[in-house]
Amino acid sequence: MFSNKNKKDNTVERKSTSRNVIGRGTKITGDFVSEGDFRIDGTLEGTLKTNGRVIIGQEGFINGTVECNNADVEGRFSGEFNVSNTLTAKSTANITGNVNVGQISTEPGAAFNATCNMKGAIKELGGKETNAQKDKQKSA
Repeated sequence: MFSNKNKKDNTVERKSTSRNVIGRGTKITGDFVSEGDFRIDGTLEGTLKTNGRVIIGQEGFINGTVECNNADVEGRFSGEFNVSNTLTAKSTANITGNVNVGQISTEPGAAFNATCNMKGAIKELGGKETNAQKDKQKSA
């Protein structure tokens, strides 16, 4: 009766700045979704989705699927790793499985035994002709 139908909803969506930590000696299993960053110093088995950064500490281990914006790996990862921006593998990292990244940085000493797909690289190459293609067009 007294409501204003023309009034706009002025709620502001706030991104969580929380930091989620799985401590050393802790083992958790399941599917986890968060807007905040994750630091794994224990063991996580399952799925982890975040719009933030995932940090796997030296004693940390993830076995499963991870989707995040950025990741720093010092410990072990096994599974499907989807990083929309940059994956940094520190010298103590051990990564196995399938990795999809925007960019990758690997320090000497890191063990990287994974299939890696870099987003963006195909787009850059797709529009350029190789010398072999140019030569083929000239001879035709």
